[in-house]
Amino acid sequence: MATGKDFLVGIFDDEEVLISAVSSVKKQGVKIYEVYTPFPVHGLDDVMGHKPSNLPIAGFIFGLTGTILALVMQIGMLGIDWPMNIGGKPYIPLPAFIPVTFELTVLICALGMTASFFIVANLKPWGTPVMFDRRSTDDKFVMAIDLSKNTEGSASIEKLLRQSGASEVNSKTLES
Repeated sequence: MATGKDFLVGIFDDEEVLISAVSSVKKQGVKIYEVYTPFPVHGLDDVMGHKPSNLPIAGFIFGLTGTILALVMQIGMLGIDWPMNIGGKPYIPLPAFIPVTFELTVLICALGMTASFFIVANLKPWGTPVMFDRRSTDDKFVMAIDLSKNTEGSASIEKLLRQSGASEVNSKTLES
């Protein structure tokens, strides 16, 4: 028999109310599992205490990989594997390699960052996303609180969420 995790879900109508609610809930010592919004809310990451993403570092590494791959491929093909003397030009004409190098850099960087994002965000095509409330994809803001990570009871957390401006507070059990 699979056991589930119990969550308390606060539903908010406005992002300003959500940001103030997150800060007030965190000040009371309640650990927030996650906040789901239908669009990016500026300042929410800072209030939640999230660190900046490492995606730009991954993008640089993927771009550098694409650049190196393009140059090695072109130098290997045109300079070493099949050198041709065309009008007395050098076997390895670096200025002529710029367009292909740029295109392969952008391609490898874009594909790598997309794959990295899907892996980090756990967005696999065969999985089912965690949905605490379907309206979080439309017009509501959802704050999920894992009751097993908090020492306070669900009644006091529910009262705190309602005082913070939640229009609804629901219980939800996720099967593990």
